[in-house]
Amino acid sequence: MEGEVWMTVKEAALFTGVSVQPVYSWVRRGHLTVGGLDHRNQKLFRHLDVARAEMTIRAKAQRVLVPISA
Repeated sequence: MEGEVWMTVKEAALFTGVSVQPVYSWVRRGHLTVGGLDHRNQKLFRHLDVARAEMTIRAKAQRVLVPISA
């Protein structure tokens, strides 16, 4: 854990360029795990985990369904 960067929900949202609601959604959907709590009982996430969750979500958003030609 030494040398790791930890983020609150607000910091994770700022880092990824989204509001806090998508970050909570990532947690509910299992894309992002809470790594701990700070002294004010705010959820903390590892920087690397936030980046991975963002990449997963953005990759899924880029998938486009193409109709089959007849």
